[in-house]
Amino acid sequence: MIFKFQKHINKILILNITFIMLSISADNFSDQRGMTNLLGIETYQRCSEQMSHPNAKVYELSYERTSSMPLSPFAGEYKPKFLPEIPWAGSRQVFTMDVLNENVNDGNQGTQMDALGHFGYTDEIWSGEGEADLSSLKYFGNLNGKEVKPTPEAPLNKLGIETVPPIITSAIFLDVRKHIFNGESMKAGEYVTVKHIEDTLKKMNLKDRGILPGDVVLINTGWSDYYQDPDELGIYYTKAPGVSYNLVKYLSEKQVVGVGLDTWGVDSFADESEYGPERSQNPKGIANPAHHHFLTQAGVHTLENFNLKGLAKDNVELSCVIILPLLTKGSSASPIRPVAIGVSAGI
Repeated sequence: MIFKFQKHINKILILNITFIMLSISADNFSDQRGMTNLLGIETYQRCSEQMSHPNAKVYELSYERTSSMPLSPFAGEYKPKFLPEIPWAGSRQVFTMDVLNENVNDGNQGTQMDALGHFGYTDEIWSGEGEADLSSLKYFGNLNGKEVKPTPEAPLNKLGIETVPPIITSAIFLDVRKHIFNGESMKAGEYVTVKHIEDTLKKMNLKDRGILPGDVVLINTGWSDYYQDPDELGIYYTKAPGVSYNLVKYLSEKQVVGVGLDTWGVDSFADESEYGPERSQNPKGIANPAHHHFLTQAGVHTLENFNLKGLAKDNVELSCVIILPLLTKGSSASPIRPVAIGVSAGI
């Protein structure tokens, strides 16, 4: 009886904390948000059930950020410089600071999430020669290019990372490596399909629950086997498996808030001969169909470089996930330190 009463009190406390966080982040960005508009009392209650379990553990879903971690070739070098102690004149205090190198794209290095303004699309395919015609450029919500980024040097005036609310909701962990690929890592160019997800769900304790609106979906492909720090082999960022276009549409129809993989791009990347047959599903002229549909059509955030090894080891099928992007006005992405709070499915 005492345990049940304490559990009830814990849920109330967790919900109160959540509402306080929401009130702090309240703003007028609802028209620039996609599926995160679904975050609310129902998703917080689902989250509180995981957080209040007596056997709940906290799982770090991010990697440490270092200069020797696998680095995105699209985001510039990443060289933290740690300054010597700095004395404060007229005081007994000293302070320490560090800086990043010039031209580093911190938001797209390490564990991170994309703002909806990270990708746009045009009517015509650019050949790669000359200057691209951006007169037809569109973003999520049918916003045109000038509305989102009025000049080449401007920050995102709309759909920047500051429009993303604190993501506090239930996360469903889909271990396709375990349930579909017999514990082997997926290969570069392979796709996670709708059938893979449906078959994985059938083998889980969550087969009756399924994927609910407002969930975050985390998919373990095993590609993180190549994540090394220091990155001596240099394989991780060269290629990757990803989600098929049909799965992208399937998850979007489920109204999930975000989709994260243990890969660097959510999409599949490989040599031409390595792609799976699901590549034929991709719309013409769209190089990154997962990014395109999730960010510009459905309003689902892409979550990248997630460390899912702890969830896989402990078989945590359902958890409360907390993802807090930085309030960097006008940025297209943010480094994050996501955590999951949950219990092994065997308990």
